[in-house]
Amino acid sequence: MTLAGTSLVFAGIGIFFGAFDASYLLATPSRLFGIVNNQTLIAVPLFVFMGVVLERSKIAEDLLVAMSGLLGRFKTGLGVSVVLVGMLLAASTGIVGATVVTMGLLSLPTMLKHGYSPSLATGTICATGTLGQIIPPSIALVLLGDVLSSAYQKAQLDMGIFSPDSVSVGDLFVGALVPGLILVVFYLLYLWAVSKFSPSQVPAHGQESEHANLKELLLALLPPLILITAVLGSILTGKATPTEAAGVGAIGSVILALLKKTISVGNTKYVVRETTKVTSMVFLILIGASIFSLVFRGFGGEELLQAFFTDLPGGAFTAMLLVMIVIFLLGFILDFIEITFVVVPIVAPILLMMGLDPIWLGIMIAVNLQTSFLTPPFGFALFYLRGVASDLVKTEQIYKGVIPFIIIQLVLLVVMAIWPEIITWLPSVVYDGN
Repeated sequence: MTLAGTSLVFAGIGIFFGAFDASYLLATPSRLFGIVNNQTLIAVPLFVFMGVVLERSKIAEDLLVAMSGLLGRFKTGLGVSVVLVGMLLAASTGIVGATVVTMGLLSLPTMLKHGYSPSLATGTICATGTLGQIIPPSIALVLLGDVLSSAYQKAQLDMGIFSPDSVSVGDLFVGALVPGLILVVFYLLYLWAVSKFSPSQVPAHGQESEHANLKELLLALLPPLILITAVLGSILTGKATPTEAAGVGAIGSVILALLKKTISVGNTKYVVRETTKVTSMVFLILIGASIFSLVFRGFGGEELLQAFFTDLPGGAFTAMLLVMIVIFLLGFILDFIEITFVVVPIVAPILLMMGLDPIWLGIMIAVNLQTSFLTPPFGFALFYLRGVASDLVKTEQIYKGVIPFIIIQLVLLVVMAIWPEIITWLPSVVYDGN
């Protein structure tokens, strides 16, 4: 509301002093209609619905109990199980808040009880929860894909190219798979390194468990794996668009809930209410950002930025580095949705006109935005965990615990910048194959 309101106030001031052309605001109704009529964005409520249904179905609890029971006997087995379960939850729900809260309630007390340092335990849970930002099906990638698609078409038109080619949400899903898995490996390597070089932060021995049962693990793994295969498999094989796959996921989550007998009137009300709240928030921010971009363009901000980036020494490299730094710093104070809808539409067309690959650009921005969930003071994952952690865990320990994981994500950004094939290889294989 502030985003739209401030923009309109400045537009009014600009009109009064003759510095703003009021005709720019005439595009507002068509812009708003375009937002609510956007086929791609239908995936947002569907993926949110799927995630909330799975959260209420206790699938995460079953997974965590079974995985920690099997791996708990090893020194860092509980930490590894948290990362692996978080990866599976990211690929089946994509909702950061639900993952962090669930892990915080289920695994944090157990990790602390068995000798994990509070900073390592909380850092692992927060960072694992943010995997839902990069591992598809991710709501962040859905929103980013829609914004980048418009930016790519604008860049093409500005360069005088009339091409039907575009960048889709499906492109970003495919491009994000390898970086997402690499990030999981980095997290696991970090846990191993801590156990090797700072053994005081991890338990001296593995967790004794009576639940180390392979059959239980398979039964817990099967439902989310089937859902992941149905959603991502339909996209990768070209059988469904991301929006259609979101529908498959929503129906699949209901079927799993029915099989687990967790469907009730109370749960259904909760699922519908939460889905409506999150979807309303996303669309209201998008509407506000759309009005902001119209006013920004009306004041000549876009031409000013384009001239600034074009005159930078070092060309596309310097421009991309500057944008990445700005997005990272904005992550300290803004939510990823605001950054996606406000900053990306302004800078993406300029960067794409400089010849950057749209899929590579999208995944680089997505991983950068992922850090916004971890960076103090306003990292959402930190607040989610603080809300469910006991008073024995201090806020400063949570902040300290996420710093190594923020560094890991920044290292991944550098690796992807040096070797862009990490992102572009799988899309080229999938789409050449289709």
